[in-house]
Amino acid sequence: MLAWLSGRILTLSGWKLIGQPPEINKYIAIVAPHTSNWDFLVFLLFKFKHRLKTTFIGKHTLFIWPFRWFLTQIGGVPVNRSARNKVVDTIIQLFNENERMIFALSPEGTRSYTDHWKSGFYHIAINAKIPIQTCYLDTKSRTLGFGPLYYPTGDIKEDLAFIKAFYQDKQGINPEQFSKIAFKKLNK
Repeated sequence: MLAWLSGRILTLSGWKLIGQPPEINKYIAIVAPHTSNWDFLVFLLFKFKHRLKTTFIGKHTLFIWPFRWFLTQIGGVPVNRSARNKVVDTIIQLFNENERMIFALSPEGTRSYTDHWKSGFYHIAINAKIPIQTCYLDTKSRTLGFGPLYYPTGDIKEDLAFIKAFYQDKQGINPEQFSKIAFKKLNK
């Protein structure tokens, strides 16, 4: 019922759904552009429509009463971004310990404009030996969906070029906030 209702809400809101989730047990789903608080609601409906059991991280300050219960029920894990922690290592360990896992995140790391994407998703994919599923919303075409599933090669420049090419024409709810698709430190 929730899947049907979520699909109807998206359709009635003018969104066209594109593609299907991959039929594999493990992958990291990168979700972009992330330029508005509304993105979360749109992607939450998308998640429910496709019955995706995803895990995601969020700012620990969001996990307060009365939201904590809901956020954890839908796969949320609080992270204190001001503390030094090993989030990437923890997520790699979770992939290694679980037979099935979809981890979703926005590589922009914020709704505000920044001059780079965070590279954690890439390091998770390489070290956990899992593919990257591109997911997007595009307000220009009012489409929301799955892009190509990408198996990173380990050549960060080549891999980033592929991801950049896919997202280059996507437009978020606040287009001026879409972060530049680059990593701050490019090794190799």
